[in-house]
Amino acid sequence: MTDRTPSDLIDQRIADLGDWRGAMLARLRAIIKQAVPGVVEEWKWRGVPTWYCDGMICTGETYKAVVKMTFAKGASLNDPSKLFNASLDGNVRRAIDFREGDEIDEAALEELIKAAVDLNRAGSRK
Repeated sequence: MTDRTPSDLIDQRIADLGDWRGAMLARLRAIIKQAVPGVVEEWKWRGVPTWYCDGMICTGETYKAVVKMTFAKGASLNDPSKLFNASLDGNVRRAIDFREGDEIDEAALEELIKAAVDLNRAGSRK
């Protein structure tokens, strides 16, 4: 058992990556926190940063070539800026793969995150 919080573990993951993936994950995390003040950070499935607000919003997985931001209910979200570029065939999830050097449309991503929270809140009122 560890006394480290999920936020501490995410900080450590970012530091351990030590390359563009750590910087990208840190940037995505900052956008999530800006979009959803008070967002809850969790450490799931043996090491996946996960963010919650009235339900799961998204995960931040790191792979060799991408940082994948998977939205738990992404298939139900309107994506006018066409940010989703991965896991497009699923019935529930949608993802955004960020590669080294990719630009982030921060305003559009923030809106997508807020929409995910709104969807969570709408589902919890049913």
